[in-house]
Amino acid sequence: MGLGGCIILIAAGAILTFATDWHMAGVDLHVVGVILMIVGLIGVATFSSVIRRRRVVMEPTTTVVEERHHHRDGYHDGYGV
Repeated sequence: MGLGGCIILIAAGAILTFATDWHMAGVDLHVVGVILMIVGLIGVATFSSVIRRRRVVMEPTTTVVEERHHHRDGYHDGYGV
């Protein structure tokens, strides 16, 4: 279940808990709504922790170029030879 499914569970649970006044024999829709919201929140927490662990650090795509300086006066070793 992805993040969208978890959000749908939370929304459906909130609708059942706060926006309905149906009465079914043997089923308390308010409790079912609370259970759906809790499952949705657990799913969001699990999804975010899995995504945090799967984050991959990419190597930079820029190329590093080393520049070498050429001395034209013959003094490239520092001793004047």
